[in-house]
Amino acid sequence: MKIKVLANDGISKSGIDLLENNNYDVITENVAQDDLVDFINKNDISCLLVRSATTARKELIDSCKNLKLIGRGGVGMDNIDVEYARKKGIHVINTPAASSHSVAELVFSHLFSCVRFLHDSNRNMPLDGDSKFKVLKKNYAKGNELKGKTLGIIGFGRIGQETAKIALGIGMNVIFCDKFVDEIKINLDFAFDKNISFNLKASEMSILLKNSDYITLHVPAQKDFVIGKNEFGLMKKGSGLINAARGGVVDENSLIEALDNGQLAFAGIDTFENEPNPSVKLLMHPKVSLTPHIGAATIEAQDRIGIELANQIISLVK
Repeated sequence: MKIKVLANDGISKSGIDLLENNNYDVITENVAQDDLVDFINKNDISCLLVRSATTARKELIDSCKNLKLIGRGGVGMDNIDVEYARKKGIHVINTPAASSHSVAELVFSHLFSCVRFLHDSNRNMPLDGDSKFKVLKKNYAKGNELKGKTLGIIGFGRIGQETAKIALGIGMNVIFCDKFVDEIKINLDFAFDKNISFNLKASEMSILLKNSDYITLHVPAQKDFVIGKNEFGLMKKGSGLINAARGGVVDENSLIEALDNGQLAFAGIDTFENEPNPSVKLLMHPKVSLTPHIGAATIEAQDRIGIELANQIISLVK
């Protein structure tokens, strides 16, 4: 009998093919959260795959006796009661390596956009480009280059390191802080088999805040804010902040205050405190570049996520 896998929030075709070729039955029907327990039990589902939309809490874990594995397509697992599931003998997996480069590229999408005012220009050109062209040109005349600037990276796991690679590749200085990494070698690979290495040492958080032109966060969900009023006060005046990590690691009220008083020049936000209903005040702010939590949402990343999930399922559930 085939082992049944419910990919409730979807899975790439490559992931489906790999599982089906190894005698797994993959169901990609999107089941409503309230109906999920009944569906899992009636269809004898052994493996539940989710992304950020579906949750797997204690109640579901207790109610689905045949569940052997819960997989998260992505990194953060705050929508799964991980420790409880593992205590019940259920494998809990994620895909930490698959989306790192996609998230890092999104960070720089926000950075490039903000230092050249693209986020604001794209709002105003459709409205006033035909009547206020020269005014808008003047408004956006004082952009900045990223080359030569200092990027501070808070959290230096896989995504933080991928972000550092892009920064170093375009000529930025990089400083980082991380509770678990003191020193690391970063290898950059280029075309024509060229490569170069950089040795980086961790800095204290206060030093990073004071010396970075731009700061990006790559930490898991926290109980408290990583960046709040005090931290904004330590940052360079006119600096920028990018959050493509988790909602809640940045105090959004203090962020808006820092933008309004000029302490920050801009922010790029992909993850929000109150998803899926972010603060309207933040959404409407002219100094904020916005995306709806799409760090891993590239074709390439989803393909890697599907394959990584499939390989783990094949090795763990037989």
